[in-house]
Amino acid sequence: MSANSENPVTGYIDHHLTNFEVGEGFWALHVDTLITSFVLGILFAGTFWLAARKATAGVPGSWQNFVEMVLEFIDGLVKESFHAKSNLIAPLALTIFIWVFLMNFMDLVPIDWLPTLAYALGFEYFKVVPPTNMNTTFGLSIGVFLLIIFYSLKFKGGLGYLKELLGHPFGLWFFPANLALNIIETLAKPISLSLRLFGNLYAAELIFVLLATMTLGVTAPELFSSAGNIAMFVGQVFLTTLWAIFHILVVPLQAFIFMILTIIYLSMASETDH
Repeated sequence: MSANSENPVTGYIDHHLTNFEVGEGFWALHVDTLITSFVLGILFAGTFWLAARKATAGVPGSWQNFVEMVLEFIDGLVKESFHAKSNLIAPLALTIFIWVFLMNFMDLVPIDWLPTLAYALGFEYFKVVPPTNMNTTFGLSIGVFLLIIFYSLKFKGGLGYLKELLGHPFGLWFFPANLALNIIETLAKPISLSLRLFGNLYAAELIFVLLATMTLGVTAPELFSSAGNIAMFVGQVFLTTLWAIFHILVVPLQAFIFMILTIIYLSMASETDH
């Protein structure tokens, strides 16, 4: 892997935080993010499809039991949070939760495993956690933003949605202020969704990378050649394990927050009380 010869720690950190790009500028593709996201999406869709295909009315297997538990959990959340009628919301919530969870879970894979494998396959860089790429989180949130507009138009109609934008919350006489506030509120929803997921996962990944630099450049024989190296190695293992245990809570929590806020935003968009 490439590294900065003058400052190997900086080179190591930069390497792990750099995407493998094809193209330039606006049309540049982050191939590592696309590959990881696509593979995880196929993994999710394939395993759940197999569970549905092999489902039995008798005693379910462990995987069918797990899938049914997840479906019931998400279906219950949708019924509690989304008050209109739509056949899309529950599948959408399931897809968001599992897909974001799997992408977040990549943060728990040992930091050098996949980049080393990718380097052997010809990738100079390979950033393995898609949500640490702002393009991923903004892409997801833009999809949510478009659905907010769609559901607002679907349940309120074009005229009803326009009246809400111009008349809520202060009445039509204050339509300039109403319009400005509603535009800010509508844009703030996807932006906050994106930045929250990106910020949490990027910070977590950065801490894992920093912990990995504690023994950077130290060979296996050297690790046990002195008390200082042994202490450094033990400290690295302890801190990494501690952070990984804490991060086990962050991985599903961030997926849950993204999912539940999406349901709430779409529920708000479908309300006709205004």
